[in-house]
Amino acid sequence: MTVSKAAPTAARPRTVPVSPAVGPDAAGRDEPLPRVRFAYDPQTWKEIAHLLTNLPMALVGFVYVMTVLFTGATLTLTVVGLPLLALGLLGARLMGRFERGRARMLLAVRVDEPSPLPLRRAGNVFQGMWLVLKDPVAWRTVLYDFVRLPWGILTFTVTLVSLFVLWPVLPFLARGLTLADRAMVRALLCPSDELERRIAELESDRGVVVDTAAADLRRIERDLHDGAQARLVNLAMGLGLAKEKLLEDPDAASVMVEEAHGEVKLALQELRDLARGFIRPC
Repeated sequence: MTVSKAAPTAARPRTVPVSPAVGPDAAGRDEPLPRVRFAYDPQTWKEIAHLLTNLPMALVGFVYVMTVLFTGATLTLTVVGLPLLALGLLGARLMGRFERGRARMLLAVRVDEPSPLPLRRAGNVFQGMWLVLKDPVAWRTVLYDFVRLPWGILTFTVTLVSLFVLWPVLPFLARGLTLADRAMVRALLCPSDELERRIAELESDRGVVVDTAAADLRRIERDLHDGAQARLVNLAMGLGLAKEKLLEDPDAASVMVEEAHGEVKLALQELRDLARGFIRPC
């Protein structure tokens, strides 16, 4: 008795859902984070790494703020106080750049860099120092470094203990803690987009206006020198010769006066053209 065996059916390929890439998309918005699972995926490990590095970074930032900036603020009545405070704010800007990079790499937060300070356009050292002292980006970074120490201690302790005790639910704890981190980064380290863009536009427009005004002044000076001024000089010389010939040769003097009258008309026309150049429509 022969038993016929059914041909094995071809196994259907299993489609594995691919989690969306974590990071900023082309439009500049944060892509949705992958859903939290009990399994430790790459994004979970990044969040755990961010929470564990919160404490050393918070210590560095707090010590920096309390030493450099606090010392500069207390010495503002002396000569070295304001320059030291300005240098401290420049250093705070650099620390904020590092924190934004850490948030982009580990938390997948889209954080744009603020516009650089236009120190080269400052007229002198005092104007550049005043520009640094009133920089809102640096002062928000100082506030961020100042308030991060208690949070860094909390997140480091909870994450380290959970790695050994509460490791099954650590992905959920890490997601909740890093959501607070993301909120702090967006609130204190992100630039004011509208304000930064407006400042950049105003600086660009001011440069264009200054260059255009300088070019117009050079053009008007050239036109006056080559056109109306030359005609007025010829007119003065012609009238002087006509005055000398008025008694000796009235006919010749009359011809010269007629020519001078034509020169006056041309000079007036050129002056009108120059006046139109002064009040061109915007």
